[in-house]
Amino acid sequence: MEEKKTSIFANGLIWFGAAVSIAEILTGTFLAPLGFKNGVLAILLGHVIGCVPLFLAGLIGARKEVSSMETVKSSFGQRGSLLFSSLNVLQLIGWTAVMIISGAVAANAVIKTGSWVWCLVIGALIIVWLLIGIRNLGPVNTVAMAGLFILTVVLSVVVFRSGGLGATASGGLTFGAGVELAAAMPLSWLPLISDYTRFAKKKKAATAVSVSVYFITSCWMFVIGMGAAILTGQSDIATIMMQAGLGIAGLIIIIFSTVTTTFLDAYSAGVSAVSISKNISEKKAAIVITVMGTALAILTPITQVQNFLYLIGSVFAPMIAIMITDAFILKEDHSKANFSWINLALWLVGFIIYRLFMTIDTPVGYTAPVMIITGVLCYAVHKIYNTSSARSAAGNKERKNNNA
Repeated sequence: MEEKKTSIFANGLIWFGAAVSIAEILTGTFLAPLGFKNGVLAILLGHVIGCVPLFLAGLIGARKEVSSMETVKSSFGQRGSLLFSSLNVLQLIGWTAVMIISGAVAANAVIKTGSWVWCLVIGALIIVWLLIGIRNLGPVNTVAMAGLFILTVVLSVVVFRSGGLGATASGGLTFGAGVELAAAMPLSWLPLISDYTRFAKKKKAATAVSVSVYFITSCWMFVIGMGAAILTGQSDIATIMMQAGLGIAGLIIIIFSTVTTTFLDAYSAGVSAVSISKNISEKKAAIVITVMGTALAILTPITQVQNFLYLIGSVFAPMIAIMITDAFILKEDHSKANFSWINLALWLVGFIIYRLFMTIDTPVGYTAPVMIITGVLCYAVHKIYNTSSARSAAGNKERKNNNA
């Protein structure tokens, strides 16, 4: 039986839902010290830096029709894929917990029932989304996204109608740090995007639309958060919504934006679990991970989105830089190998460089320089290794001929 493929429109809806998120708005509030003009520039530049590799990562999976962690095999081999799949499952459990507690705290500020109650509500709704399934979500997503779109427009109008966006920088954040924050959010989706583009009917077009929709919507969410923080002096989204008089409409935005975003984290965690062992059920694993994330959200105060984003970037930015170099420049495939030790060593170097760059303030953050350095190193090392191997093979052949 032929697998059901997803349309360009369906892929766009998925990534609209990914971008309409409390986490995106909250991260936008961190850029308020830059002032509105510089803040918008940082948001746009950061999203370009993050979305270019996001597109290339999605295209690799779309062309091969495999999940994100399956594409990792092409650069890191079978065992290398196990390493990154395990790391991805761990970070997605963390993301699920972070998103659920963030949404629950915001919802509880609107209607006080206890954050744990809202954690359970959000967790239950995510499980409903998982049971419906990614390829059957079309009608549900259309209704949910239409509602979210209208409510987000209302939120935008409410936030910006009072004007006063000419605020200048107030210190506390450099432009480069703002760019890095903006880049870190799309980069956090790198280990997930192929889980969705692999089903696309029109591979390149669906990937381009997915990333374009995410780029526009995510920038919009960042600007809402930053603008709200500049205009109200508040960084708490629930407080901003309450002050704006959104009430129940604000609650709906909070709940469904959290569900549509966190569903992708939970689903992809299930997909990555299958990459670890084929005996694991994708859907059951995703539901178990949602339950784990909900429990973590209730029992632990996980709210440090900023540091979490940097940790994800340091792991996955050098990984995707190597994969992009392999797929589009070197055109090498290591999927048949058990392990690609050269690429793993290069990834470790890239990870260390990323952590070192975190102490350096550059106008473009540190993701872009680290990915370029890692990609150049990957290209140079492989060229040297391949040349050396070719010479060694030629020498062995010549010696055999002489002995004969």
